Amino acid sequence: REMEILVTLIIGAAAGWLGSMIYKGGGLGIIGNIIIGILGSFVGYWILGKIGVSLGGGWLGALLTGALGAIVILFLINLIFKKR
Repeated sequence: REMEILVTLIIGAAAGWLGSMIYKGGGLGIIGNIIIGILGSFVGYWILGKIGVSLGGGWLGALLTGALGAIVILFLINLIFKKR
């Protein structure tokens, strides 16, 4: 059980980091990246499920799906809290 949590945090951090690298200006630090990556995984799986697409299983599929969701979340954060 502890190993699953650790793996989730690692994949979440990597997905958040990848999302922030792709969506420039969205980096929130390591803790922020972990949170955005984990939330991004849920968002990514939800979006992909709605359109009937899968990015594959395993670590790579989870990472890509989380990064996709993280990009969506970072886009929305920038929309809402746009610097003027």
